[in-house]
Amino acid sequence: MIQITDTITLEDWEITESFHRSSGPGGQNVNKVSTAVELRFEAARSPNLPPYVKNRLRTLAGRKWTKDGALIITAEKHRSQAMNRELAVSKLVELIKKATERPKYRVKTRPTLASKRRRLEGKKQRAQVKSLRGKVTDD
Repeated sequence: MIQITDTITLEDWEITESFHRSSGPGGQNVNKVSTAVELRFEAARSPNLPPYVKNRLRTLAGRKWTKDGALIITAEKHRSQAMNRELAVSKLVELIKKATERPKYRVKTRPTLASKRRRLEGKKQRAQVKSLRGKVTDD
């Protein structure tokens, strides 16, 4: 059981781990030992996650979210399987904690008249600088 927040805990049946060989350099260790971890969290079926957390998790996960509602996290940074397992679990916990934070509500404001004028003045000055860079013609 993994404790995320005071109210959210993940059960053991929600998470499955599979191990495979890591990619990249590492000599014979890479070719022999299955140290990379692929952690699969059944987020859509999880009874402990509130619906708003599931929706935010889906958007935050991006391509890591599967069609059947699972979240797949891979870790192959370390040479040991145990450290990669810890890394994958910490990535999952971090992602869920990020999903629990509600985004700040943005209050729409209109630009002031002075800020519009400043922007247009800046554009005029920039246009003048660029026009002066052109070819010099004899008049």
